[in-house]
Amino acid sequence: MSGLETTAVELDGWKHVYSGKVRDLYVPAGTDDHENAADRVLVVASDRISAYDHVLTSEIPDKGKILTQLSLWWFEQLNVPNHVIASEVADGVPAAVAGRAMICKHLAMYPVECIARGYLTGSGLQEYRNSQTVCGLPLPDGLVDGSKLEPAIFTPSAKADVGEHDENISYEGVVERVGAEIADTLRRLTLEIYTQAEAIARERGIILADTKVEFGLDPATGAVTLGDEVLTPDSSRFWDSESYEPGHAQPSFDKQFVRDWLTSAESGWDRHSGDAPPELPADVVRRTRERYIEAYERLTGRTFA
Repeated sequence: MSGLETTAVELDGWKHVYSGKVRDLYVPAGTDDHENAADRVLVVASDRISAYDHVLTSEIPDKGKILTQLSLWWFEQLNVPNHVIASEVADGVPAAVAGRAMICKHLAMYPVECIARGYLTGSGLQEYRNSQTVCGLPLPDGLVDGSKLEPAIFTPSAKADVGEHDENISYEGVVERVGAEIADTLRRLTLEIYTQAEAIARERGIILADTKVEFGLDPATGAVTLGDEVLTPDSSRFWDSESYEPGHAQPSFDKQFVRDWLTSAESGWDRHSGDAPPELPADVVRRTRERYIEAYERLTGRTFA
C-alpha cells in the first residue's frame, strides 16, 4: 500500500510498504501481509516537502537528513522511551539511506496527534479569536498572536489521512479514542517533552512555540513510547528569541519561504483552485534548506555536513 504516489528507493533486505508526506516505511523482506506483521521497521526521511495539503514536486536537498539527525539528537536529550533501535550502517541501516534513516521498534500507534502549545499562534489563535478557547480549553482575555501561554497547554488533534487536515479535538475526544488512562499518559508525556525541550531551546536563543509528537504502544514492553520524528522544523514552530515580538506572526525556522512564495502573486497559484502547486524557484529551495540547517546547528551546536 502507499499513502502517496512516490518512487521509494529499493533497499536490499527491506520491503517498501508505505509513503507519507515525507517518510517512507519499510519492513524486513519476507514479512507476511503488511507492516503490522513486523517487529521492526525502517523509517526513511525523504527530501519531499509539503504545503497547503500538497506534496510539492520540488524537493529540499538534505532535508531528510536534517530531520533525522535532529530527531536523533532530541531523542538523546529527552527522558522518554523512544522507538529508535539503530541509526548507523554498522547496525543494519542500508548504506543507500545512511544519515536519513532509522531502524525502529514497530509500535501500535495511537490515533492522536499530541500537541503542546506554549505560545498562541496558528490554528490555536484562529480558534481563540472565535471562541476564546483552544481545543475547548478556555484562555484569558486579551491574548494576541505570539502571546505566551503559562502554563503550556495540551491541544490534541485526530490524525487525518495523507492530504487531509488533522481535526482539533478536546481532551474528552482523546479519552474516547484511547481510554482515560492512556489519554492521561499522552497528555503528561507531551507536556513533559515540551517543557524540557523549551528550556533547552531557550538556552540556544530559540523559542519553541509549539510542537507535535506521536506515541505508540511497544508490544514488547507494554510502554507508551515516543515514535515518528520529534522537535524538528516540520513538527514544531521555532522562533528566534531576539526577534520575538507578540502581536503579529513570527518568522519561523521551517518552510515559511515555501508558503510565502506559493501564496505570492509571483507563483501564479491559487491554493483554493484544486490545482497542484508549481515548481519552486531555486532561490526558495536554497533559502529553505539554509533555514533548516540553521535550526539544526543552533539547537544541537553541531555543524551539518
